[in-house]
Amino acid sequence: MKYIKQLIVSSIILVTIIGCKGDLLDLNPYGEVGSGKMWSTENLADQGITAIYSALRNREVGSLYYYDCYASSTTTRDEDEAILFNKVTTNDGMFSNSWRQHYEGIHRANDAIFNLDKAPISPEKYARLIAESKFLRAYYYYKLNILFKGVPLYLEPVEPDKANNPRETEEAIWKVIEKDLTDCISEAHFPDKYKKGSGDFGRATKSAAYALRGKAYMYQKEWAKAEADFKKVGDLGHSLFQGGYKQLFKEANEQSDEMIFSVQHIGLSGYGNDISFRFGSRATFGSCWNTYLPSTDFVDSYTYANGKPFDWNELFPGWDTKDPAWRAVYFLRDGMTEKEIKSIKVVQKNKAGEEMDMSEYLPTGNEERILQAYNDRDPRLAASIITPYSDYNGAVGSTGFTYVLRWPYRGFDEAYPYDLRTDTNNRYYYLYRKFVAEGPSEISNRSYSPIDFPLIRYADVVLNLAEVLNEQDKVDEAVTYVNMVRERAGVALLNSNEYTKVNGQDDLRERIRDERRWEFNGEGVTFFDELRWKTWEETKFFEGAGLKQIWGQNQYRYTWSGDRVYHWPIPRVAIERNSNLKQSPGWID
Repeated sequence: MKYIKQLIVSSIILVTIIGCKGDLLDLNPYGEVGSGKMWSTENLADQGITAIYSALRNREVGSLYYYDCYASSTTTRDEDEAILFNKVTTNDGMFSNSWRQHYEGIHRANDAIFNLDKAPISPEKYARLIAESKFLRAYYYYKLNILFKGVPLYLEPVEPDKANNPRETEEAIWKVIEKDLTDCISEAHFPDKYKKGSGDFGRATKSAAYALRGKAYMYQKEWAKAEADFKKVGDLGHSLFQGGYKQLFKEANEQSDEMIFSVQHIGLSGYGNDISFRFGSRATFGSCWNTYLPSTDFVDSYTYANGKPFDWNELFPGWDTKDPAWRAVYFLRDGMTEKEIKSIKVVQKNKAGEEMDMSEYLPTGNEERILQAYNDRDPRLAASIITPYSDYNGAVGSTGFTYVLRWPYRGFDEAYPYDLRTDTNNRYYYLYRKFVAEGPSEISNRSYSPIDFPLIRYADVVLNLAEVLNEQDKVDEAVTYVNMVRERAGVALLNSNEYTKVNGQDDLRERIRDERRWEFNGEGVTFFDELRWKTWEETKFFEGAGLKQIWGQNQYRYTWSGDRVYHWPIPRVAIERNSNLKQSPGWID
């Protein structure tokens, strides 16, 4: 078991015993600010630093897949996500939880920075741990600043009744983040990176600091500074994983040179992640819930491997004009019984109330025909998402089975025809393959997968570098970096054929954005990209957007809450406790 993961377990236990206050500003994990009690031995100092890392385990901080349901790539079956339906208020838990959880990490970092000199450790270790603390403080402020656009600034420990600072400007917070990260980069005892197998893998490094500072520069449109930082990450030894896109997200490869900074997980209750539970199906080990689903419109956006756009009308002429409910005929399994046909015709009525036309159904070739829609597409589609009539290696208890995503479902989990059972058997949705356990042995429990969750990986840096180069009108150089990711993915390189020909800066900008969406589906990256690009409305809330069955039939539709959601509100409870806080524009307490 990795050393930092052991420390996370022990530090969380310590935090629980000594007493987190549990209010909106969970200021420090030790009970007394600046008491020095946590820093009296080297072991306690190690646990105190690791307690800063443990804040990453909070959902709104480090479980970024949760944010993906707000992005174009993912949807959710949960109709309580108020921000998707223009029902959100300043009292919503998504705002208060995010605020509290990030400040929890900030105040733990402040406590360490202020008190670490009391610990009996070497000067070299002291310097490294201060750099780690500053990196983590910068990361937590980075996330807050993206969402809230200016927040109260605390750089020293503070008593709860004195946590009443007003908001700083967004620009001022960026400067604080830059300074902390510059301090990290300048520290000689802060390592460039850790190699696979190191007991310290998972700790912050100089390469992570360069990557994060580059991202901070991007938000401020300081393109040249961001370019320099992103290039340094590659110089420090990071590279794209070449063992296959799907395998990148397996435990065996969680320490590859692509992984720059990630949330550490182990297969113990309370210390793993629940992404397999939320993404997996009933046929996944542990019987999971498929709470989050790949967006139907997003799946349609994947091009063919040669770069040609995908178009349903080429496979099924008239697709766009056909009633969405009637398109289900193309997705039916072979050999439908008369009883099944009768039932499905009634369920799939069109807007006029007419039963579905079965004249286009092929009793012995329907499955093969629909499979053509997914052949020769960008390989990241099949690696990330379970598509109709594709295989999935699942499990029931300790026994593995190979299932197929057929419709309508017949069954059974442990007998022929081994249909892939979901938590939504009366609906036909795409399912995630990425991060989902396969077979009976990859995880020990559905609620605590041991797979580390990536927060920054090298593909992110490479595509960010392409973006900042393009914004400086260095189009040709930007193309070379996009092609690094495309080559790894197994798709045609830009400028290699008529479909991939780049027609200037504006065209490349859109290509880079699409590339990021395909590369980072399910990782939470896309949501923060859409905020930065100001494209959230057009990609998530376009006409007809919402939860859809695979053929495009809406189950419910999303509603845009207005541009105010680009600038999250200060939680109502925070304003009640700190009268110096002013609310974000467009929000009413």
